Amino acid sequence: MSPVVRRLELGTRLQPYVATWDLQRDLHARRVADEVGDTVLLLEHEAVYTAGRRTEPLERPLPGGTRGADVVDVDRGGKITWHGPGQLVGYPLLRLPAPMDVVAFVRRVEGLLIDVCAELGLAPERVAGRSGVWVPADTRGGERKVAAIGIRVSRGVTMHGFAINADCDLSWFGAIVPCGIADASVTSLSAELGRDVTVLEVADLVQDRVDGGALEIEAVSAAAAPSRG
Repeated sequence: MSPVVRRLELGTRLQPYVATWDLQRDLHARRVADEVGDTVLLLEHEAVYTAGRRTEPLERPLPGGTRGADVVDVDRGGKITWHGPGQLVGYPLLRLPAPMDVVAFVRRVEGLLIDVCAELGLAPERVAGRSGVWVPADTRGGERKVAAIGIRVSRGVTMHGFAINADCDLSWFGAIVPCGIADASVTSLSAELGRDVTVLEVADLVQDRVDGGALEIEAVSAAAAPSRG
């Protein structure tokens, strides 16, 4: 069965990060206890920087350089990124089957986001050794990241998730080294396509794919995982 999609006041109110993280943790605990089914939260955050466990001091904003946005240290892997207006964030809270294969699940999330980009007219790709969704280098510049993924799995259930840039102000990323990657830049769907692509437009496409089974956990198995050899 496909996860239930919950839109948190999407299009009407930006969500504070810490309160949403508390909601994630509550739903995660309830999913672990089988009190609720699989859920995907879709939302748009107030401006915030979130720093994963591997964030280096030099990758963080300089003092006074956050334009009033908080910097929140979080319990996912990865490094620092930004969330805020114009960016769709998705938090899948899903039970992974045994044998658990987190890499295969991340690839499914990437595939969903690549399909969404393709429907909008953009042809992104995966980059070996880097998670997320990337616009390949072209005459406009080098590789550019349009969607980020940062998944944590605890007690067999996922949390945290993905962020795809629709029409956000990309200058927010200038205060950090996004995801710890200094040799590539960040982009948005609007910047690449030359038209306004809204968060609601992207959310509709994401929800269509989730409802259609793109994240159905039964389809994620050790046999489906990419070779690591």
